[in-house]
Amino acid sequence: MRRIVVVGASLAAVHAIDRLRDSGYQGQIALVGAERRLPYDRPPLSKEALRTGPDTAKLLLKQPDWYALRDIELRLGRPAVGLDTRRRRVRLAGGACLGYDGLIIATGSQARRFPLFDNDAHAHTVRTIDDAAALRTHLAAGSHLVVIGAGFIGLEVAATASAIGMDVSVVETAPTPLTRVLGCEVGDWFRRLHQSHGVSIYCDNVIKQVERNGHGWKLHLRDGTVLAADVVLAGVGAAPATGWLRGSGVAVSDGVVCDSSLRTSAPGVVAAGDVARWYNPLFDESMRVEQWSNAVELGRKAAITLLGGAEPFASVPYFWSDQFDAKIRFAGRANGAEHVHIRQDSDTSLVALFGAGGLIRGALCVNEPRKLAHYRAAIAAQAPWNDVIDE
Repeated sequence: MRRIVVVGASLAAVHAIDRLRDSGYQGQIALVGAERRLPYDRPPLSKEALRTGPDTAKLLLKQPDWYALRDIELRLGRPAVGLDTRRRRVRLAGGACLGYDGLIIATGSQARRFPLFDNDAHAHTVRTIDDAAALRTHLAAGSHLVVIGAGFIGLEVAATASAIGMDVSVVETAPTPLTRVLGCEVGDWFRRLHQSHGVSIYCDNVIKQVERNGHGWKLHLRDGTVLAADVVLAGVGAAPATGWLRGSGVAVSDGVVCDSSLRTSAPGVVAAGDVARWYNPLFDESMRVEQWSNAVELGRKAAITLLGGAEPFASVPYFWSDQFDAKIRFAGRANGAEHVHIRQDSDTSLVALFGAGGLIRGALCVNEPRKLAHYRAAIAAQAPWNDVIDE
């Protein structure tokens, strides 16, 4: 291959490029990114960047000379808007086209908007440095922040805002925080965690009406509660950034559909990171994982596959979250769990195991990092559920 194009200035993209060069690929590499910035780290945007303001230089995944040393052609600030897989061309905003022999799709995901605030700049999301900078200017002690959605991003922002002295409320349609990810029993632990730090939690609720109230809002909930908000954050999930692939012939279904080696339905095209939905043989499941470590691993694997590798990518997904003094670590999968076993439960720690099909499938450890390593190895080894529970 003479030329590889990587679309998406993301974590997965940077690690794909790194692996291409480390594997001896000496052809041309072009990196296409929608933002004008070099690729940067996103997890701090809902935590440190909100406390002190985002420091772009510290957030960069690689310094500018890294791209020069690896002879990377940077096409930043011109997002990909179309793909012709027959002629092997990526079309950029403005009309330019990039030909490729191999293509890595690493466009990540985009924050979903809350419908009642679609056209209002004061309903914030946290996905980019600009998002974090805009939200940071509105965070002040004594002000009231309402977070819509009790997923990980929403809870991280809630914890950060509470720590700087804000009054914080979280509105969630599910019975508990993180219900969709970890189930009600585990979700209730996170409800207690946030309430113990003064965060108000309104679960099993929806916002029925929004009114402007001077410089803020009145949010009318289904149960009759009215919240007066100075700032609103929509933390209602993310969608894979696949719109530019419409009409390309690349199969898409809540992400770019890939086989176990990250090959897509189009020849010479692989995908990596949040945008990729691949078959993971370890779990016998097609999955799309929005996690930092998964993006790193998928980026590296996509590069190897593009260079001719055929080994399947069988991994145990892993992620972390920091909320208040809770160091949250999770490995595996909790969705579809047939059994949930709470091994340890206190005000400061939690260990929960998830099983399905007679095997351990997932483990959550809060402030218990050493235990997670043990359970992650058990998940990779497909240890029987009963054996793990009886330990």
